Amino acid sequence: MPKTIYIIDTNVFLHDPNAIHTLENCEIVILLPVLEELDDLKRLTDDRGKNARLLMRYVDTLKGQGNIKEGVPTENGNIIRIHTSMQPMERGEFPLPMEKTNHKLLMAFQIAKKNPDVVFLSKDLVMRVKAEAIGLKSKNYKNLKFTYEGLYRGYRKVEVEKSQIDLFFKDGSIQFDKEEFHPNEFCVMTSPEKSSAVARYNAKEKRLEPLLKVSQDIWGILPLNLEQKCTLDLLLRDDIKLVTLVGPAGTGKTLLTIAAAMRKVFDEGLYSRILVSRPIVPLGKDIGYLPGTKEEKLVHWMQPIYDNIEFLCSSGKGERNSETQEYIMESGKIEMEAVTYIRGRTLPKMFIIIDEAQNLTPHEVKTIISRAGQGTKVVLTGDPTQIDNPYLDKDSNALTFTVGKFTDQLIFGHMFLEKTERSELAAIAADVM
Repeated sequence: MPKTIYIIDTNVFLHDPNAIHTLENCEIVILLPVLEELDDLKRLTDDRGKNARLLMRYVDTLKGQGNIKEGVPTENGNIIRIHTSMQPMERGEFPLPMEKTNHKLLMAFQIAKKNPDVVFLSKDLVMRVKAEAIGLKSKNYKNLKFTYEGLYRGYRKVEVEKSQIDLFFKDGSIQFDKEEFHPNEFCVMTSPEKSSAVARYNAKEKRLEPLLKVSQDIWGILPLNLEQKCTLDLLLRDDIKLVTLVGPAGTGKTLLTIAAAMRKVFDEGLYSRILVSRPIVPLGKDIGYLPGTKEEKLVHWMQPIYDNIEFLCSSGKGERNSETQEYIMESGKIEMEAVTYIRGRTLPKMFIIIDEAQNLTPHEVKTIISRAGQGTKVVLTGDPTQIDNPYLDKDSNALTFTVGKFTDQLIFGHMFLEKTERSELAAIAADVM
């Protein structure tokens, strides 16, 4: 039986340079125009450049294992070859304009004429539509993907007998074998008698335990609903090293995270610094290059973070005001950094906040999380339904991917926040728009 031939588009390698290794028992064709595009991109200093270099290096290693134009076998049963030739054709045979932008499709079209079982693999919708238009099978690359609609929520509601809730309050914990919980998942226990309790599942002890007792507000902030209460519990627990917060605008993801970080850094001294980063992806039309140093450029991208810090400094009681904000910003304990510049660093004893993480690729978030040193906590926040990266969707972005991969890890906690508390207007907008 002939092997399926996968012709892989450039954007797939930029999304996942290991895409070749995720396919099995097939023939993988890399077109010369794809190599040329990767060669142009390898000079970039961002993750696209990094991924382009990784793929180019891998292709270079194949050259020493056989004739790469005829095909080199790999350990997982694949054959990888480079296709360089483009045969002359009559104008009527190829239904698209024979221009450079369509050279990849023209070469794929010629391959498909000799081999009917050809699939054009691309993350670009237009390229997939063009492929279908010329009679090619096309697929979206979905290896690094989890379904957003079925995403782990971080908590569940369970109906129990009132006696179990009473025992939970009496003993401070309860063994619960009727449900299989994920580590650090929250459980809202209710009874027909209208009794209720909120607990967190301790996977090591295999029991439901009460949430942390917070004796006072967190820099003027108190949780306004159950989701926020559970979120603060995750953020304030020192044994949970990775937290993901998913939800629409106004649910308090960023504000609660910064408040917890300031408690841990400035009040308790558990972490040496707060490192805040956001992907540099503009919403709508960009305003072009910004003048100044890196720090001056980042001011505009980090303005939502500054707004939250200003709010926290002015919302508390006593002396928290503009002087407090000035002290915090000049303390050297809050660092703003572009995601691009995190790679290569080792970040020990830090409280790292990655805001708008839905605009990152799975490989980018792996780079960030793997930078965490001893004693570091990482928090990812975002809304997978609001993505500005053209090659990501609500299923394939870094935030959804991280939740799917870490759900069963003991050091991981997640909360899906749905209730908007910013304002009545924000709540209605999140619901109807």
